[in-house]
Amino acid sequence: MKKQLLTLTLGAATLLSSLTHAADYKIDTEGNHAFINFKIQHLGYSWLTGRFNDFDGTFSYDKDKPEASTINVTINTASIDSNHAERDKHLKGDEFLDVSQFPTSHFVSTKYESTGEDKGILTGKFTLHGVTKTISFPITRIGEGNDPWGGYRAGFEGKTTLKLTDYGIDYNLGPASTHVELELLIEGIRQ
Repeated sequence: MKKQLLTLTLGAATLLSSLTHAADYKIDTEGNHAFINFKIQHLGYSWLTGRFNDFDGTFSYDKDKPEASTINVTINTASIDSNHAERDKHLKGDEFLDVSQFPTSHFVSTKYESTGEDKGILTGKFTLHGVTKTISFPITRIGEGNDPWGGYRAGFEGKTTLKLTDYGIDYNLGPASTHVELELLIEGIRQ
């Protein structure tokens, strides 16, 4: 009887451990180890770059089952920072982000498709300026492992390009400035 109970307990423990490989992570914005950057052409002559300073999110990741990965990110749109206060004021206004009406932007993943080791295509619903669209973009796992403070971290990067008019932003910046590039550099701490 004891032998059967021990076998049953060990079998249940093995089954549970095989079901719980996925780990939940909090994006490390507190330690400033995650970034959402943007880049758009300025009149076709140069690049304007910036970032969003305030965002938060979580993700779930299992390197053995990457297709089960998920991510959820919320961006405070008023935290846009292009390193120029007057330009930022304009970008926060109703001709661009209209942060008084649309204070947040969201991305919630719906699917992850592996395209090779540490690479894949992430698909999800992205909401900006009150408009929600399904987008897909490539991501790469940068690495994962123990940190010096007793935690465990995983990091990813991804890039996508958005057409401004798709999100109701139709301010004329010239023909070279119809799209904005977003770069996500995400590092999470396992919870």
